[in-house]
Amino acid sequence: MPSLMRLLFFVGLFCGVIFVAAAALVAFVEPAPREISQTVKPDLLNK
Repeated sequence: MPSLMRLLFFVGLFCGVIFVAAAALVAFVEPAPREISQTVKPDLLNK
């Protein structure tokens, strides 16, 4: 049973670190807006 608790502890710790890293990316990284244009072949529009 102690090995199960240790496994669950490390899995929870790992998930917490991933969650904090994702929250930090959302809080501190601002994406730069840019224009996107892509040509579409007429063959794809007629399907």
